[in-house]
Amino acid sequence: MSGTTDMRRLAHARRRARRLAMQALYQWQLTGYEPKDILSQFRADPDEMKNADDAYFRDLLLGVTGDAVALDALLEPYLDRRVEMVDPVERAILRLATFELRDRLDVPTKVAINEAVELARKFGAEQGHRFINGVLDHAAKKIRLKDEG
Repeated sequence: MSGTTDMRRLAHARRRARRLAMQALYQWQLTGYEPKDILSQFRADPDEMKNADDAYFRDLLLGVTGDAVALDALLEPYLDRRVEMVDPVERAILRLATFELRDRLDVPTKVAINEAVELARKFGAEQGHRFINGVLDHAAKKIRLKDEG
């Protein structure tokens, strides 16, 4: 029973880390601040980081910002416009989920996509979740092909 509770707690902590990472990525995209400074800013607010998986948050933020060009290249074949033209919230979500799909093989494909869709429902444009779902569904087939296909 405690194993199930631990898994739920981990899932919740990762969900919170994804939300914070999306917000931090949004800030990075708009301001160009150094990712480590943004990381420090978020960590300085204990209420903000409460119940979040801090290590996962760090991995997402630094992983995406450190390799945004390659992540964008993975996304571009599935977009109807250049990555820079995608709404900043949706761009942050797409980059985050693409990083998870490519680098976090411990995260199932469905989880990465569903979490991204939920972030888009909450923070994105009115139909942004449909856009996110469509792009990631197609991109995941190529990104995870060698691992799951």
